[in-house]
Amino acid sequence: MLQRTVELPFPIDLHRTFHGIRRGQHDPTCRFDDSGVWRASRSPAGPVTLRLVSHGDQVEATAWGDGADAALDAVPSLIGCHDDSDDFDPQHPLVARLWRDFSAVRIPRSGAVTETLVNVVLEQRVTTFEARRAQSQLVTRWSEPAPGLGDLLLPIDPEVLAGIAYYDLHVIGVERSRADTVRRVAASARRLEALAVLPPAEAHERLTSIVGVGPWSAAEVALTALGDADAVPVGDVHLPSIVTFALTGEAVDSDDAMLEVLEPFAGHRGRVIRLIGAAGITAPRHGPRYAPRDIRDQ
Repeated sequence: MLQRTVELPFPIDLHRTFHGIRRGQHDPTCRFDDSGVWRASRSPAGPVTLRLVSHGDQVEATAWGDGADAALDAVPSLIGCHDDSDDFDPQHPLVARLWRDFSAVRIPRSGAVTETLVNVVLEQRVTTFEARRAQSQLVTRWSEPAPGLGDLLLPIDPEVLAGIAYYDLHVIGVERSRADTVRRVAASARRLEALAVLPPAEAHERLTSIVGVGPWSAAEVALTALGDADAVPVGDVHLPSIVTFALTGEAVDSDDAMLEVLEPFAGHRGRVIRLIGAAGITAPRHGPRYAPRDIRDQ
């Protein structure tokens, strides 16, 4: 067990900042409690369990496993300490209020490109329930317990995932297209992890060069693993209506309309999306619960 104290440069809401790192309430690799966050991960240094607890202007970090020292070194980036918002000065009344109320919601940089991309691919073209179920079963069946305390499971080893037969993925509800993509991503793990040090635009281009990984998936990875505060997930079934409703009062189900209303926030468009989500703003629903428009990376 290793421990370290991280001095915060500004207030940080761990739970809301970890939105996207934790994939749903039942993620077996990440858990929230009243005092902080538990997270299991893999790195070149080895597996690790990380415990983060907020104490005012500090976060106490404890780590177990071979990757403990490296994980502690990465904590400031992971929790958003390096998220640069100095030039974010929104003039839009709602966004200005959201920034005042939720400025502790930061853009994390987990660096876990493969782990994040596997989870994101599993969310393509299916309901949230189906995606979360597949993610949980994938880890439960083919991974192993994380080191130390926390009672978590490690994310699946990319080498193991790359070798799983399609039939076995089909059994847990992952059809051929997503199964082929997650195995392709797993086989490219070493190359993908190197993207964490590239400029966001170059990393985005390399991500979308992978068959089955489109703009939506690349943006989701950028917002969680790469610390890109400007990433916009286009192709989402609900997001355009939510964003346009929040910023204009009219819900428009169009990526082009969403990009237009976000343009004044260039450099921080993903931040604005995160703020809207943190506030719980939703658009009026006028159609079926699961609309057929969801085109994420088709």
